[in-house]
Amino acid sequence: MNVLAKAADLEAAAPAGAYVQEVTSVQHYTDRLFKFRMTRPASFRFRSGEFVMIGLMIDGKPLYRAYSIASPSWDEELEFFSIKVPDGPLTQHLQTIQPGDAVLMKKKSTGTLVNDALVPGKRVYMFSTGTGLAPFASLIRDPDTYEKFEQVIVTHTCRDVAELKYGLDIVEATKNDPLIGELAQEKLVHYTSVTREDYPFKGRITDLIENGKLFTDLGVPPLDPAIDRGMICGSMDMIKDTKVLLEKAGLTEGANNKPAEFVVERAFVG
Repeated sequence: MNVLAKAADLEAAAPAGAYVQEVTSVQHYTDRLFKFRMTRPASFRFRSGEFVMIGLMIDGKPLYRAYSIASPSWDEELEFFSIKVPDGPLTQHLQTIQPGDAVLMKKKSTGTLVNDALVPGKRVYMFSTGTGLAPFASLIRDPDTYEKFEQVIVTHTCRDVAELKYGLDIVEATKNDPLIGELAQEKLVHYTSVTREDYPFKGRITDLIENGKLFTDLGVPPLDPAIDRGMICGSMDMIKDTKVLLEKAGLTEGANNKPAEFVVERAFVG
């Protein structure tokens, strides 16, 4: 299988409507998760929380998948948090990239996990599992999020403790960031749980919402549509189940053209 990952080769073969961008750093967290950063085109604009199509040229054809941008809209580079699928058509190759390699990126970003898709509220919950944390890694580093909400609660549930590392690093860096650190220290809450190992907070996030443990642990009242807002990103089952729980609590799903109390990223569903 012929994969073009060198900038010169990719530039020559790149399809119309795609940027060719250089990978600047790669960090592997587990045998299932890694992040990479790459150069950002000078003309590329996006809203924190959006996704873009990332790809490689494989056997002469571009292959793309939707990736949430994990860096905030003000960052000079673009960051992505990816799962590794051993036989995944794209990720089996993407997980081998090194600094200096190049990847394709389509020119338009989109998505519903943006502040504009929520009506004003007091508290926003960002419910995530696995690499579903990526859009929230972008949003918690955006000053607009702290202007819009008095409290920002990010929940991140993974199978194993080691898989929480990316999120823990991001939150620590955010709270120490010269631009938003002070706001994050005051408003940002990071709630982590795992499902397969002993850990202070254990269980699926849907169970922790349903049995009330999440709210007890956080010291906040249960979901209230008058003040609480939600964003959901994770596995298909988690999205579906969490959506049901938010609707049961009285929250209404919104979209870019119709802001409401919670939003779901549907690009990765199905």
